[in-house]
Amino acid sequence: MTLKHFIERPVLASVISIVIVIAGIIGLASLPVEQYPDIAPPTVMVRATYPGANAETIQKSVIVPLEEAINGVENMMYIQSEASNSGSASITVYFRQGTDPDMAAVNVQNKVATATGQLPGEVTQIGVTTMKRQTSMLKVISISSPDDTYDEGFLANYFSINIEPRIKRIQGVGECFVLGADYAMRIWLKPDVMAQYNLVPSDITGVLSEQNIEAATGSLGENSDNTFQYTMKYRGRLMTPEEFGEIVIRSLNDGSVLKLKDVAEVEMGDESYAYSGKVNGHPGVSAMIFQTAGTNATQIVGDINALLDECRAELPKGIEITDLMSVTDFLYASMNEVLKTLIEAIILVVLVVYVFLQDIRSTLVPTISIFVALIGTFGFLALAGFSINLLTLFALVLAIGTVVDDAIIVVEAVQARFDVGYKSSYMATIDAMSGITSAIITSTLVFMAVFIPVTMMGGTSGTFYTQFGITMAVAVGLSAVNALTLSPA
Repeated sequence: MTLKHFIERPVLASVISIVIVIAGIIGLASLPVEQYPDIAPPTVMVRATYPGANAETIQKSVIVPLEEAINGVENMMYIQSEASNSGSASITVYFRQGTDPDMAAVNVQNKVATATGQLPGEVTQIGVTTMKRQTSMLKVISISSPDDTYDEGFLANYFSINIEPRIKRIQGVGECFVLGADYAMRIWLKPDVMAQYNLVPSDITGVLSEQNIEAATGSLGENSDNTFQYTMKYRGRLMTPEEFGEIVIRSLNDGSVLKLKDVAEVEMGDESYAYSGKVNGHPGVSAMIFQTAGTNATQIVGDINALLDECRAELPKGIEITDLMSVTDFLYASMNEVLKTLIEAIILVVLVVYVFLQDIRSTLVPTISIFVALIGTFGFLALAGFSINLLTLFALVLAIGTVVDDAIIVVEAVQARFDVGYKSSYMATIDAMSGITSAIITSTLVFMAVFIPVTMMGGTSGTFYTQFGITMAVAVGLSAVNALTLSPA
């Protein structure tokens, strides 16, 4: 099949352009939208808590054993650790681009398991958590009480019970970190009273572990001739401050007993007082949501927003949910600016072509080439597994000025034949295309060669610019195909 075949069959050439446009529209509807390509390396975070310990103690007793165990895990690039005076420790493990985040989390978890024997008992009792999540925040939301009906403790507890589990079930959510604390039984010891009875904090914790437990009590009449068998049960763990206050610590010489309420103040409070939140001056609790590697941020934010709309309908009176930050805010603002620039560039190119060619029909061919090349590019982006992001749109903006070159060359070559005396548009097109076909193909290949090497770069930079280079190359290639098939004959 030669170019003459397309010139003689303009319907076929038009159908090819229509098919390219339809493929681009289908790709445009199915492509994910995000701010940047997926260039962030997969990360796995390990968290541990050592109540009452300072940062130096956590560094020596928790972080060092865990780092020694995790170091060298498969496909790991580097480790970043943090310790705070509030008793928390976090280790972030960064992996090479393309690593399966699920396998990375499993490998890190296996390494952490080998170090649990070296950790303090308080740390292992609370547990060491391993999760796969990115370091950048996806969304920040808050739950507040505008009329001050509820305090921070109630709001944090409500969020942890009714909203946080549902957010974690959304596909792509790596973590929902609540900047608040659940309810907890707080026992505030009185040092002066404890000194009178020669008590230390470990005496109190020992009594709590003995008297505040859940245990299997067995059954009555299991191996007997009785007709009935009874399963025994008891109250189990204590629930109220009054019940905790009645815990017996020791018996005194005068026959009385020393109770917990005698040496401490017992109240229902927060599990941690490291956070204090306000929303517009009213009690509130915020939560930061992180995504996992390789997921579509726009889709996750949309799912979260849909869930929050459902939660708003279920909120008690006096509570409201507020969006504080979303990655889509920056995304859509940037995308709108790029799209506006794209439209302005198309209009300017069409006007410049018309000014220089001074013919509506001759201007129509390059204009069609712009839309066919740009829209058709989205179909190839979908096949390549790319996304609509700032980089691919920027490539399309730059490609506008170049995708019309081939079409203008064809128009001017045909017009030159008319200027020398050709009367038939068919013969003018046949003669013009026979002289410029090889030049169009050669110039297109040379132009594409400028961007193809960019896609061969290694590392993060290569990954970042791959979509840019391929988008430019595909747009220019489609413009050449359109110029060679959709001739002005």
